[in-house]
Amino acid sequence: MDTAIFKPADWFAPVRWPDVFNTAGPVEIDVGCGKGGFLLWAAQARPQSNFLGIERQLVRLRKVDGKIRRLGLANAKLVRIEAGYFISKVVPDGSVAAYHVYFPDPWPKRRHQAHRLFQPEFVTALWRTLQPRGVVNVATDDAAYDSDIRKVMGDQGRFGETIPETLPEEATTEFERVFRQAGQPIYRGRFVRRD
Repeated sequence: MDTAIFKPADWFAPVRWPDVFNTAGPVEIDVGCGKGGFLLWAAQARPQSNFLGIERQLVRLRKVDGKIRRLGLANAKLVRIEAGYFISKVVPDGSVAAYHVYFPDPWPKRRHQAHRLFQPEFVTALWRTLQPRGVVNVATDDAAYDSDIRKVMGDQGRFGETIPETLPEEATTEFERVFRQAGQPIYRGRFVRRD
């Protein structure tokens, strides 16, 4: 395996998952995979699924790429792109089993909140690209953002909220470990696509 970084032939056309992964299986997307804590754990713990990590920072992407290659994880791939664009323009309809969005930037200042990932257009793109009963798993340390995520996920009636997924310690992201050490509460959500 030379690299786990996937580069679509056409950044404006829907991707074909067989062009990304060598084996068939459900596709799960880790939005903003960072240093790969969740992605690496998930790819090892759930070998029957395929995992795609989206990350914009090239330095982080290269580090995770090296870890994927060292571990020989054929079911883990990466893409360097802005997540909102990739999900709204490149991910095919009804093709994703789950999204994992852990600790997105909360943009806490009111004047910056338009930069937040969770906006009505993003929720529409999640719904369109998820399979029936597909899920969106979310975690944040920001109480206000957690409240806003729950609101925007519920506003369109396209998602139902359910009990959040419980992850083992080894599946946590670096951000989560830092926040826990600082004594900050972690807010988790799990949203199921309605048909």
